[in-house]
Amino acid sequence: MPDSKIYLNVPFAQKDEAKALGARWDAIQKKWYVSTDKDIALFTRWQAEPGSMKVPQLKTPSKKSASSAKTHATVKDFVAYNGDIPPWD
Repeated sequence: MPDSKIYLNVPFAQKDEAKALGARWDAIQKKWYVSTDKDIALFTRWQAEPGSMKVPQLKTPSKKSASSAKTHATVKDFVAYNGDIPPWD
């Protein structure tokens, strides 16, 4: 089982110091972290306060805006390409 991660709020100017203490960069989350087997006391100044981290919310379109979305061709002679015969032939 992989070690659990504790994410840190490390400013860019302090990244080398955090790295020297053993912090690692999570490229997917784009955050510095330390595994739970490390001495977390070394990283207390970069730890987030409980409840201060906001979870990003996904924006979902309302039914009205999703159903009213329409596209129109601006050229009157426009013919949609259906994939069978290229329009330039």
